Amino acid sequence: MANLDLSDNEKRDVRKYLEKGKHLPDKYRFLLFEDKREVELIWNGKTNEITNLVLPFQTIEHIDEPRSEEQRDRQVQLFDTSGQQIQDWTNKLIWGDNKLILSSLKNGPLRREIEAQGGLKLIYIDPPFDVGADFSMNIEIGDESFTKKPSVIEEIAYRDTWGKGADSFISMIYERLSLMRDLLADDGSIYVHCDYRVNSYIKIILDELLGREMFRNEIVWHYQTYQGQVKNYFPRKHDTILIYSKTDSPIFHLLKDENPEQTIDFTRWNQYLNENNEITGANYPKTDSRFKGYYNRFLKENHRKPGPNDVILRIEGNTVDSVWNVKAVDPKDLREKVDYPTQKPEKLLERIMKASSSEGDIIADFFCGSGTTLAVAEKLGRKWIGSDLGRFSIHTTRKRMIGIQRELKKAGKNFRPFEILNIGKYEREYYVSSGMDLRKEQRAKVLERKEKEFIKLILAAYKAEPVDSFTSFVGKKRDRLVAVGPIDNPITSSFIEDVVTECREKEILKADILGFDYEMGIDFSEIRQRGVDLQFKVIPREVFDRKAVEKGQVKFYDVAYIEVKPVVKKKTIAIELTDFSVFYNQENTGEIEEKLSAGSSKIAIEDGKVIKLTKDKASGIIEREILTKHWADWVDYWAIDFNFASKKEIMARQKENGEIEEVWTGNYIFENEWQSFRTKKNRNLELISSSKEVLPGKYKIAVKVVDIFGNDTTKVIEVNV
Repeated sequence: MANLDLSDNEKRDVRKYLEKGKHLPDKYRFLLFEDKREVELIWNGKTNEITNLVLPFQTIEHIDEPRSEEQRDRQVQLFDTSGQQIQDWTNKLIWGDNKLILSSLKNGPLRREIEAQGGLKLIYIDPPFDVGADFSMNIEIGDESFTKKPSVIEEIAYRDTWGKGADSFISMIYERLSLMRDLLADDGSIYVHCDYRVNSYIKIILDELLGREMFRNEIVWHYQTYQGQVKNYFPRKHDTILIYSKTDSPIFHLLKDENPEQTIDFTRWNQYLNENNEITGANYPKTDSRFKGYYNRFLKENHRKPGPNDVILRIEGNTVDSVWNVKAVDPKDLREKVDYPTQKPEKLLERIMKASSSEGDIIADFFCGSGTTLAVAEKLGRKWIGSDLGRFSIHTTRKRMIGIQRELKKAGKNFRPFEILNIGKYEREYYVSSGMDLRKEQRAKVLERKEKEFIKLILAAYKAEPVDSFTSFVGKKRDRLVAVGPIDNPITSSFIEDVVTECREKEILKADILGFDYEMGIDFSEIRQRGVDLQFKVIPREVFDRKAVEKGQVKFYDVAYIEVKPVVKKKTIAIELTDFSVFYNQENTGEIEEKLSAGSSKIAIEDGKVIKLTKDKASGIIEREILTKHWADWVDYWAIDFNFASKKEIMARQKENGEIEEVWTGNYIFENEWQSFRTKKNRNLELISSSKEVLPGKYKIAVKVVDIFGNDTTKVIEVNV
């Protein structure tokens, strides 16, 4: 309730601030409005506005069964003892901005599906709390490795997170935590992973959003990693995990120390020895088989025999407290390590999930990174939702989850299918941040101005002239019209459909589409068969280098293309991957050669080739070694849908009256039936699939290839059997 008991001078000051459209100083906020909060975090640009946009989720890939290694006939299937898929829920891996994902989950039709499953019982997030971090990744090529630079979209996300230091980070995490709070079930909990850089800020934010009384624990995760020599501070060997609940009655299970050997005193067993050195403690409680090892060790060390009535002594560990000694991911453990810089150990997430969830609950991680949360959830029989902005993250997680599906199936344990989703429609309002303190009409003008500047810059780099009187096209290069996608979102299939529609209506025969990134799952080969000569180009980061633009050094490269060959024998189909071409550029090799010091080397990417430049220490001569010796060196993963038109993409849409209707988008979902991919442990890749038994007829077969950067390309072919 407003308090109008102000002095004349104070009222005059308030009017001045309002007339100039400026924020009121904090003292007026507390004078004007009753506020019972004793402590509050204030930062530049703080607002209570929370995104409520609902964007549709597009299902682009469905993985319900890990690949079969050989043909299976009906007789084999009748006696199949391997693990089976559970159909009560399909796990979800979502690529995109988690602010838009969270808003769409909270306000869209998928919310009902989540609540029908009991809601989100546990959210764990490991946000980018390191101001020096970015989206760079180390990529292996043979025995060498090089750094993949972040995409422009990823760089913008990093700038939005840390561009203004703590202010922009707090603003980013505040809105997302607010949305997560609203998504949590009443008995749910949220675990926020942070360290000394931001834990004080996040603690106050969580106090404000969930209430100080909902604080449960501050977990200290102590780990051992190499840090090098330190001179003026103690080695930093712990992170913080803050735990808050939605209400006073969260799901919680006390945990016991998983290493009970620390508390065992084998001499206690001596009182149960008889004259034959046999243990006969019949009055001791029975226990499970995992303690047999300690019993057998006792017998061996004491040269004694087991008695006929032996009962194994149950020895439990201590109750787990708030200091967790859990080892970081071992760099030598190729079973768990996936070469992702922020990867957390599975043991850490096991504790979290066992404490604050039960089997069958839905777990969510909206900064899923390498997919550790999702991997542990799958192994522990939990359902999951994961999202990330990085393509490489989504791809790393996809491989990891397929690997776990294979392991579970082989071990006779059940598993759930999962699907990969896009946010299907991006709004131009999210093109660039224009300052949240401006009114909506002012923001619209700023966006319009920035968009014009951006398009002008792109057209100059592409050596195209601007045009108007078109809906989709902004430029022309010789006899080709040019369409330019947004700067901070990928080009979507709906964007391409608009271009194709205008080409048909205005009888345009040739056009180029330029974008920093493209939505996952786009079939470029199918689009090119619609009677329009379309070329899809990727805008390089060098477009923002005005000197490079002026010198004409900016190279726009084509999207990748793939070639496959069907192998048809009687009633079976197999697919051979015969070619995969990419056209990436990263770093200017001429500039590298100029700056390269004697005896050193550096890796660059030029026209789709990974090149190692080495400067001889004695002669100063620079040698160029091409590391991508075969086109398959660019392939990290490929998969096949043997009957692509069999599963329509049905989208749930909420009408104005609140009812949900399901409509076919006109697209099909890629059913991932067979796949081969490289792992840290196994770098081999199969280029011919196993055979699929089919009935006679015509089939549309889709082949998806993901390169070592995490970018995917899809091609559809028709095969007669």
